[in-house]
Amino acid sequence: MGKKKSRLKKAAILSAGAFAAAVSGGSMVLASVIVHGKRQTLADAYIWQQTHYDISWFEKIEKQAYTVLSYDGYMLHVMLCKNPEPSDKYVILTHGYTDNRYGSLKYMQIYLDRGYNCIIYDLRGHGENERTWCTYGLREGKDLYQLIRDTYVRYGKDIFLGLHGESLGSAAAIYSLKYQQDVKFAVADCGFSDIYNVLEGSVKHYHLPAETLMFASAAAKVRYGFSFKEARPVDALKKNQVPVCFIHGEEDKFIPPVNSTRMLQETGGYKELHLIPKAAHANSVLTDRTLYTEVVGHFLDRIENLPDERADEG
Repeated sequence: MGKKKSRLKKAAILSAGAFAAAVSGGSMVLASVIVHGKRQTLADAYIWQQTHYDISWFEKIEKQAYTVLSYDGYMLHVMLCKNPEPSDKYVILTHGYTDNRYGSLKYMQIYLDRGYNCIIYDLRGHGENERTWCTYGLREGKDLYQLIRDTYVRYGKDIFLGLHGESLGSAAAIYSLKYQQDVKFAVADCGFSDIYNVLEGSVKHYHLPAETLMFASAAAKVRYGFSFKEARPVDALKKNQVPVCFIHGEEDKFIPPVNSTRMLQETGGYKELHLIPKAAHANSVLTDRTLYTEVVGHFLDRIENLPDERADEG
């Protein structure tokens, strides 16, 4: 009888070990999938833009490509798109996850028409940059901060500089406000207040156990140095006074509009929130370009005319 109990105990230990190993391995795989999404090539992204809207104007404007070293020596590939008319107004546009700098073209015409020089770049791990994992704003915000610093050095400390970000690019823009308050404005399109609530939605969509994400987050901490619960752009807004215009598609199922509402409530300074009817994720400007242009235009009218309006709560 004793031998039988011993064998059962060993079998239970082995089974528990095998289960733990399976959970650990599965969690590592899921964490890897979450931070290593398949990235578009520059060529693929450019073709996508061509087939969804007119970008013939892009070939006609003067462009200058260069690189910027980030805080840890990581190299970012950047492109200045010069306005046809001399101008001291600049905007840095940041694309979404798995896309690259060409994903920002759909917003550029709005700024070019208002006299802005447009700076587009590849997020860390995207486009021409060296491949690496995504941290959902944690490293990306620091990268953008370095690009902002470089922009002031490169083009002059007295330029009028703003930010425009989409999805992950919105997270980078919001996170950069934690490190600097020098930019004049930020437009945050379909951003997440924290990535964990977005991933929870995906877990539910695929009918996975709720614990799946918890284990994957812990695995990310071990393997990549951050947990998914740490990626919270909303926390970067606690002391912000830079004017922010939040834009979100009403039909965004991937990153629900409540994420922008949460950030609107958290940020100080002047702020706006605009929901675009019938627009899905990262599709607001293509769904209703006229409305989108009006929203950004009216926001900029106020900011450009009152550039020091930092204490107005709106």
